[in-house]
Amino acid sequence: MTKSKKPEFRPNEFVVYPAHGVGKIISIEEQEIAGLHLELFVISFEKDKMTLRVPTHKATEIGMRGLSSPDIVTKALDTLKGKARVKRAMWSRRAQEYEQKINSGDLLSIAEVVRDLHRSDDQREQSYSERQLYEAALERLTREVAAVSGVDEAGAQKTVGTVLTSRAA
Repeated sequence: MTKSKKPEFRPNEFVVYPAHGVGKIISIEEQEIAGLHLELFVISFEKDKMTLRVPTHKATEIGMRGLSSPDIVTKALDTLKGKARVKRAMWSRRAQEYEQKINSGDLLSIAEVVRDLHRSDDQREQSYSERQLYEAALERLTREVAAVSGVDEAGAQKTVGTVLTSRAA
């Protein structure tokens, strides 16, 4: 597969944009920008009230992809069941790694962040920055689980929450 091959995304299709998570292609439009005619995917991120325009020829290069397969979602949920792997590095270094995993758009990496930062009720409270990263990862994970499973975000959040609490038992 070559990088220059135009991705096969269509309007009304859900896609994952690495830095923003799950969005929906609302149209494909042509625009002239700085004298160049560009074909753009217009992607709506409903929850963030944001619209993004991505050149169609750059979509794969920047990591835009279709939704994960149900198999990948199952693997991601299985990842949540595992034991948290927290490195003994300084928090700033770990936070940077977590941020990279979240923005990679890779569902399994995002699930690892959720697993590693999840705190059960009997554990110490998270710091503000830990909680921010955890919530960002959890939101990305639940949005994609919801889109793949065809359920609303509340249903996906319940599924993810059930998996997380079952590992503590």
